[in-house]
Amino acid sequence: MQHVDTHRETYSQDHPAPPSVWKDLGALLIKIAAIAAITLLLFTFVYGLHYVTEPSMTPAIEDGDLLLYYRWDKDYHSNDLVVFKKDGAKQVRRVVASSGDEVDITDAGLVINGSVQQERSIYAKTQRYETDIKFPLVVGQDEVFVLGDAREGVSDSRVYGPIPQSKTQGTVIALLRRRSL
Repeated sequence: MQHVDTHRETYSQDHPAPPSVWKDLGALLIKIAAIAAITLLLFTFVYGLHYVTEPSMTPAIEDGDLLLYYRWDKDYHSNDLVVFKKDGAKQVRRVVASSGDEVDITDAGLVINGSVQQERSIYAKTQRYETDIKFPLVVGQDEVFVLGDAREGVSDSRVYGPIPQSKTQGTVIALLRRRSL
């Protein structure tokens, strides 16, 4: 007479065997790869990061700060911070005038469309540089005139003229101070 263990058969039918550790690990790795791919796509086509290595935007942005910028918004307005490449290096500057605005730099300071600008966060007087840029100038269609916040000795539109919007990389949307890490 054969003895049949009915207890084991009932247990295996009610409770399937646990999934293998390798199957769970594979599923986890697929999820991690998908998240990494989405992050890579976002930071390649939608957002960008820029590590600031120059003091041209002091005090608003300090050397060592990390900036997050949005690539798709190129409808710039006065006071926007833009990221662009000039002479192979990324720069961050403040938009002070856009398409159709007249920019002049006089003894009174920065003049936009005939009005002297009262810039609260600028602590040095805006002065002309001895360059080929002639003032007053009218900012062309789809261009922006940009200045550094630290106005003395900074390379900006006073040196290289207005920047075509197509040459910009995006608008700064967030700032992470390295000293707060």
